[in-house]
Amino acid sequence: MASNEQVIGDFIAAWSRLDVDELVGYFAEDGVYHNMPTQPVQGRAALKAFIGAFLKDWTSTTWDVLNLVSSGDVVIAERLDRTMVGGKPVNLPCCGVFEMEGGKIKIWRDYFDMGTYVNALRG
Repeated sequence: MASNEQVIGDFIAAWSRLDVDELVGYFAEDGVYHNMPTQPVQGRAALKAFIGAFLKDWTSTTWDVLNLVSSGDVVIAERLDRTMVGGKPVNLPCCGVFEMEGGKIKIWRDYFDMGTYVNALRG
């Protein structure tokens, strides 16, 4: 089985393919995704709807990993997410904290400044 760091590295790389089914497949059945400025989303069906909703306006994305560290079932990934949203570039510094279970994402908390995202879309 791949290490937790490898799973998260693969998950981050998968975002560039913009495939919601592939992304949701990284989560446990009852997995949670919590963009800290918003409410958490739990379960693969809800995750598919949530992730699909914002991917629909994305034309490309590449996530640069600045630091990736782990201890046991916790992986922390500091990133710069570079995304084209409706023709506008959005460069968003993020820090994701992943709690893993059996090689799947049990909980993902992503910390970022919503203002940075919104202001880039307005620009």
